[in-house]
Amino acid sequence: MQIRTPEEFMRRAIAIAMENVRSSRGGPFGALVVKDSRIVAEDANSVTRTNDPTAHAEILAIRGACAALGTFQLSGCDLYTSCQPCPMCLGAIYWARPSRVYYAGTMADAAAAGFDDGFIFAEMQRAPDERIIPMMQILREDSLDVFSTWLRSENKTAY
Repeated sequence: MQIRTPEEFMRRAIAIAMENVRSSRGGPFGALVVKDSRIVAEDANSVTRTNDPTAHAEILAIRGACAALGTFQLSGCDLYTSCQPCPMCLGAIYWARPSRVYYAGTMADAAAAGFDDGFIFAEMQRAPDERIIPMMQILREDSLDVFSTWLRSENKTAY
């Protein structure tokens, strides 16, 4: 049976999340990338299994889809995720540029289950030196040459 509707794709993302929880392989999140009504990549959260804090379902599905399609942008693709994306995944989504994102659960639902990332959104509004993890800028002038070199490069791929 071929999946054809957004609801069917979302049910698949939710099923991936449920399978991940039941098998104790990771957190309760699943995601998939669809192009032309075909699942290009799918994955589940594997943060604790891989000891990788970036191994969120959306990130892994994006990586898999980009590898499968041989591109770093997912234009023409839809991303389905079992829960509203966290700040890290939201950033990755914008860089990947899918056509649409569908999500099921909300940030409040995730917070109620112990996955509260609201503090990260709040931290982003603070000045870097006022954040919980202080961020200090150093050697800015030294770093500017890298950007100048990039701008002059004839071999760059803009993104």
